[in-house]
Amino acid sequence: MNSVHPTVMGIDIINVATALAALATMAVLFALYTATTVRDPMARRVKALNERREQLKAGITASTAKRRKRLNATNQHADRMRAFLSSLKVLQADQLKAAQKKLAQAGIRSKDLAVTIIFGRLVLPIVLGGTVALGVYGLDWFPDWGAFKRFMAFAVVLIGSYKAPDLYVDNRVKKRSAAIQKGLPDALDLLVICAEAGLTVDAAFARVAKELGKAYPELGDEFHLCSIELGFLTDRRLAFENLAGRVDLEAVRGVVTTMIQTEKYGTPLASALRVLSAEFRNQRMMKAEEKAARLPAIMTVPLILFILPSLFIVILGPAACSIGDAFK
Repeated sequence: MNSVHPTVMGIDIINVATALAALATMAVLFALYTATTVRDPMARRVKALNERREQLKAGITASTAKRRKRLNATNQHADRMRAFLSSLKVLQADQLKAAQKKLAQAGIRSKDLAVTIIFGRLVLPIVLGGTVALGVYGLDWFPDWGAFKRFMAFAVVLIGSYKAPDLYVDNRVKKRSAAIQKGLPDALDLLVICAEAGLTVDAAFARVAKELGKAYPELGDEFHLCSIELGFLTDRRLAFENLAGRVDLEAVRGVVTTMIQTEKYGTPLASALRVLSAEFRNQRMMKAEEKAARLPAIMTVPLILFILPSLFIVILGPAACSIGDAFK
């Protein structure tokens, strides 16, 4: 049965337009859903705290023996991996320290996971690379592939499996650093207000962590931990250096240097922090302007691939249909 709809090169224009309209409608609905359902970053934590409170009220709490047993099981797994790596003489102190620093910058406080990262670097290439080598060369998974393609597939899987743990941690570090950098100017403004109000440094950090915990949870966690370390460490400089080590940002290191100089020489804290806050705000504005300037170049490819073809179909489609009908 012949179609009564206009066609171009054997393609039904009405069906194509209907499909494109359906996709556009779905995209608009998804955009509206994303814009109207903005999630609170503290909602998950508040929900967990409420559930824990209800469990405590109902008396449904895990016993101390169970928690100790679970912790011992985790430590046993880490000890086994550490013993295995030590037997192969691949576990070095500087390598373990670097992995622990990366995990701290990613917001992971457990030091045992550093052994897991190093263990993954050793085991994943053997498991995944061996599986691909067995499948490609032994079981002949891709018989049409030549020797070069098979070798490239094996090499990509081998290198990717070795880099996978580091890539995962680096990705978390970048996301966390970006979230902290976003809220750092506001935190410095609050620190200035707290310092001018007469609060001590540890009390000011605790107050800022409390006020910015909902908007910037990562920054709130770091400032709260820094305030705790300022309270019990004998050397306050060590608390600031720990903060600089846990956050992979040059701006935080500048704030830490300012705080250490203030503690050492007694210089006014509020004026130094005010200068840093203005500088960080200017940097944030410059980055926003840079992104806005890059927008036309970034939009060129979507414009060519998606917008211009639709425009050509809308403008030239009726003319092409009329020309096709005239030639028939």
